[in-house]
Amino acid sequence: MTSVNVSTSKNTVTVNEGDTTIVTIATQGTQGPGFDLALDHSGKVNNSIMYYDGTSGKVKLDSTTTKLTLVDGGSF
Repeated sequence: MTSVNVSTSKNTVTVNEGDTTIVTIATQGTQGPGFDLALDHSGKVNNSIMYYDGTSGKVKLDSTTTKLTLVDGGSF
C-alpha cells in the first residue's frame, strides 16, 4: 500500500483597522479543454480564412479560402 501526504500552502493577509488598504487576492483557475486539432498554416496568404478540412482532419489556412473567394462567387 502506498502512502500519500498532501500539503496545502496557506497564505495570510492582515489588514489593520484604520488603514486605507485595498487588497486583491486571486488564484489561477482551472484550464479549459485543449485544442486537439492540428493546424496547417503552411499555405497561408493574406486574408486567408480558417476552415476545417475533414479529409485531412486539420484546421487549415490557405489560398483556396480567402475573403476574396467568399465575396467573389464563394458558395456558402
